[in-house]
Amino acid sequence: MKIALLILAAGKSSRMGDIKQLLPYKETCILGKVIESALESEEKDIHVVLGANASVIKNKIKKYPIKYIINENYERGLSSSILCGIKTLSSYDAVLISLGDQPKIDAVYLNKMISFFKKNQNCIVTSEYEDFKGVPAIFPKLFYADLLKIKGDKGAKQLLNSKLNYIKSMGSSEKLLDIDTPEDYQKLITK
Repeated sequence: MKIALLILAAGKSSRMGDIKQLLPYKETCILGKVIESALESEEKDIHVVLGANASVIKNKIKKYPIKYIINENYERGLSSSILCGIKTLSSYDAVLISLGDQPKIDAVYLNKMISFFKKNQNCIVTSEYEDFKGVPAIFPKLFYADLLKIKGDKGAKQLLNSKLNYIKSMGSSEKLLDIDTPEDYQKLITK
């Protein structure tokens, strides 16, 4: 089974006021930490969707053995990055979609998700937040057509939170933290 890891990192970081993907974190940057965790997982085929500030970000993360997908329509929101990624990766059996601003998600979490998916290959495997389901999530090829229909900045949230029985959730985790604002970043670096 071929599973691609798709990291969405094309946004403008408008709430942050800076290029959040490149903010320092550990010995790298926020996006670098996300990539490192992906590289430590059991699936090594990693693709990063870039859009705003693509050349600056690409230059900063060029040391990583990953592939790039450029989303020219990144201003249309998160769904445009998902569409761009799924169209590029349509030959894969499944795609694990994650965000470039969730540096606390580690290889242990990703591997747990991949293992759970391999036992539920006809289902979408999603992460469980307090009041909704979200990414990281693994989508089998069976659902690529559904992903290609989404629009706006909500990503796959509507699909992931539908009441249909083909969605399996993993338990909640404190690792599911998005870094969207300066306050979020301060919490991240002071813990």
